[in-house]
Amino acid sequence: MMPGQTVLRASLCLAVFVAAVRVLAADAVPDISVTPIARDGHVVVSFEMTDAFTADVSDAIQSGLATVFSYDVELRHAGLFDRNVAATTITASVRFDNLTRRYQMSRSVDGQIEDVRPTENAADVRLWMTRFVRMPLWETSILETNGEYSIRVRAHTRPRGGWFVWPWSGTAFGQAKFTFVQ
Repeated sequence: MMPGQTVLRASLCLAVFVAAVRVLAADAVPDISVTPIARDGHVVVSFEMTDAFTADVSDAIQSGLATVFSYDVELRHAGLFDRNVAATTITASVRFDNLTRRYQMSRSVDGQIEDVRPTENAADVRLWMTRFVRMPLWETSILETNGEYSIRVRAHTRPRGGWFVWPWSGTAFGQAKFTFVQ
């Protein structure tokens, strides 16, 4: 075999490997489905992150490690240049108590605790951390009539690093567009 063929063969193997890793990583990336509605004077947003609960996430929660999913929700005016109109941060957290065998869950919006509740059911934890239904985030008075808008949701997770490795780059993303008609 010629030296040039060895380099070519090695380059081809590397390219195939990189392509395979990208395909596998794309399949592992959780996405966020977003549904915005302008109703009763509020922009109401529902969203859900899929594929976020891996075995590593469940193991971390079961170990008693406080686990937090943080969602940055942006209301953007769609146009030639998207501009940010409003932003909110929603945080869902859980901590498992090994002594009582109960999960303590909490949610906050922009740092203000909205809800705290205990549960013994792991399925409730999964929904609590990944599904948000009809959340009135902003008043429609900040919107322009017949304006095109989008809602962007980015999820960040904690803890990060160490043995707790997420199968994606650290964030998940979702977006939906709507027209505000008054």
